[in-house]
Amino acid sequence: MRTVEAPKPLTANAKALLASYRFQTNFYKAMITLLLVSGALIILSPVWWMVSTSLKSMQEIFAYPPTFYPTTVHWENYIRAWNTAPFTRYFLNTLFVTTIGVSGNVLSNSFIAYGFAKIQFRGRNALFAIVLGTMMIPGFVTLIPRYILFAQLGWIDTYLPLTVPGFFGNAFFIFLLRQFFMTIPNELIEAAKIDGANHFYIWSHLMLPLIKPAVATVAVFSFNGGWNDFLGPLLYINSEAKYTLQIGLQVFRGTVQTQWNYLMAASVLVLLPVILLFFFFQRYFIEGINVGSGTKG
Repeated sequence: MRTVEAPKPLTANAKALLASYRFQTNFYKAMITLLLVSGALIILSPVWWMVSTSLKSMQEIFAYPPTFYPTTVHWENYIRAWNTAPFTRYFLNTLFVTTIGVSGNVLSNSFIAYGFAKIQFRGRNALFAIVLGTMMIPGFVTLIPRYILFAQLGWIDTYLPLTVPGFFGNAFFIFLLRQFFMTIPNELIEAAKIDGANHFYIWSHLMLPLIKPAVATVAVFSFNGGWNDFLGPLLYINSEAKYTLQIGLQVFRGTVQTQWNYLMAASVLVLLPVILLFFFFQRYFIEGINVGSGTKG
């Protein structure tokens, strides 16, 4: 029977090296944590100032020196801000436009990306390069031609210019989804074809469930873009009953004095859905950044 030798005690030199390694590891972790916390505080400082201003009176907002937190909390600012204009109507309008836009972006971009990733056809790579090339064109360059086009179609003062373009693809979303589709083995598609499935069935029932993180990422980006869109409604919407929240915030900007406490309170309420959406989908959103996670789950 073999005897197990007891481990030899560490020498003084080895103990010193181990202690030094542990110190360096803990020091690096502390510095990284400090750096991340500092960066988070810098990024969140405007948000804190917005929330703080929303709870102040107009006198305290213009007080000098400025206060970083309200001496007297005015929760009624939120109620008065919401009731100053028909924000419930603006909220429903924004929700409608954003929902249609998210649906269009998810469906169209995933379908186009599936075609570029899994369907072989002549000129596929060249066409995909052209699609990526459109990302180099600033949106302001096509602003006037798009407005003229929508005006000739009779779409001004409707939600069509804000929703229909989402069904025609976005170069960045197509690229993101295509990279996820490329990680899925072609053997799955071949097996589905043997069972008699067509490309539409494969895309909707086989491919989309496998790329949930990427779909969630596209949905979050689309929601954020549609919810915070200011220029689009400003150009195409003329009727006050069709205003979105971003246009409705201009109610508090007067020619003589701006009601900053009401404006900040309404801005906090408008920002809340975006924050809640990120917290609910942050797991999928983080996975969506990793292209290699396309076949996981």
